[in-house]
Order: sequence, then C-alpha cells, then structure tokens
Amino acid sequence: MKKIIGLYRNQNMHWVGDGFPVKNLFSYDRLGQAISPFLLLDYAAPYHFDATTAQHGVGSHPHRGFETVTIAYQGEVTHKDSAGGGGTIKTGDVQWMTAGAGVVHEEFHSKDYAAQGGLFEMVQLWVNLPAADKMTTPRYQAIESQDIPKIEFENQAGHLRIIAGQYAEQSGPARTFSPVNVWDGQLKAAQAQSLHIPVDHNTLLVVLAGEVRVNGSQLVQDHSVVLFAQDGDALIQLEALQDTQFLVLTGKPLNEPI
Repeated sequence: MKKIIGLYRNQNMHWVGDGFPVKNLFSYDRLGQAISPFLLLDYAAPYHFDATTAQHGVGSHPHRGFETVTIAYQGEVTHKDSAGGGGTIKTGDVQWMTAGAGVVHEEFHSKDYAAQGGLFEMVQLWVNLPAADKMTTPRYQAIESQDIPKIEFENQAGHLRIIAGQYAEQSGPARTFSPVNVWDGQLKAAQAQSLHIPVDHNTLLVVLAGEVRVNGSQLVQDHSVVLFAQDGDALIQLEALQDTQFLVLTGKPLNEPI
C-alpha cells in the first residue's frame, strides 16, 4: 500500500470576505513541491446563514497563473469574472476557473440562496498551471452534478464522483492542463474500499467529514489531509469508522516554481 509521509489537521477557521468561513487544510507555503501541482485547499464546513436581502461573499479580486476549483456541497455561489465567465453553482456542481494570463472575479452567495438562507458548505482547490500555460487565455468551466460520472462501490458502501481525470474507465468532465485527478467520495461507516492511484502522481487524501482508518493503521479525523509518498505502490485502503466525506487529489508533479 502507498506509504503515508504526512498527516495534517486544521481546526482554525477564518473568513474570506463575509460569505466563506473556511479552514485551510493544505497550502504550497507549508508543503511545497510535495503537493505539486496543487497549491491550496480551503474547506467551508457546514455553516448556517440567515435569510437576507444582501448577498454575502467576496468582491472583485485578481488571480493569475493557476486555476480555482469550487465544489458545492450545500448552498449556491454566483461567480462573475472579467473574461466574461460566470454562472451559479448549486449542490453537487463544480466551477473550474482558469485564471491563466490574469482575471478579476467576484464570488457571492446566489440571490435565491441568500433570500432563503440555510446551510452552506463548499471546497475551493487551487491547481498550478505548467509554466508553458501560465499565460493561457482565461476560461470558465461550469460543471453540473448530472454530468459528473459516479462510481458506486460494492455493497452500497458509498461512491466516487470523477470530477477530473479517470477512474475505473470513467473520465471526469473537467479539462485540465496537466494530468490531474479530482475524485469526490463518500464511504459509509463500517465499510472499506481500496483505491488505485497513478504511481507517478503526488497524492493527497482530504477527509472533510467523518473518520477513516487508512492502510489498516492510520486514523484520520475530519478536516485532515494525508500526504502519500511517490513510492511506486498504487493502492490506498480506506475503512470508515463514521460516515465519511473525502476527496482524493492526485497529479503528476510539475517540478516548476509557482
């Protein structure tokens, strides 16, 4: 099984604007090239917003040279950028924005969600662009939940959604600039599942909610990230001690500066 070389947990929350109460679960600043091509992951754990006529969020700000990936679990976000991209993502949807040569964008709770209120839960992942593509034209991919392949585990143990990359002959709809897998999974309590990982990829397991035993021994709680070695082994084994929501992120390392 793939060797674990790091386990990190963050319980500290901070606000991005007034609409995104997030915990930073990993960043390039702390882990460097070991997580390439990924740069950062913020998790907005379930948080209740009251109904309001004001749309909470974050105003115009610039990005350049990388991509932002937002996964909606609960609530709705409306995005608008200077390249003409934009739209609203709802539960289960994903937006994949390529900043490329540079873009200014804003993200707010949708009008409908703001007016209704309720639980809000999202992930934002940053993916570095290869040096040759840093100045690519900005683009926006709106990926609806219905267009994301879902692989059901045996014995109704859970599932894996293939947002980007491939798994078990299923391909995710996201277009990427380097080999990347983004898999969104659920595993029910007392169930186990083995996952096969590309041997030449950097690999991260992100446990958003629940608790899981990894590779038969390592206990991993919610809001945690497991970093694996590039050791030539392709197998990760998960055993859920509670109902668990997780992400598996793998990517061929760029081995380039940001």
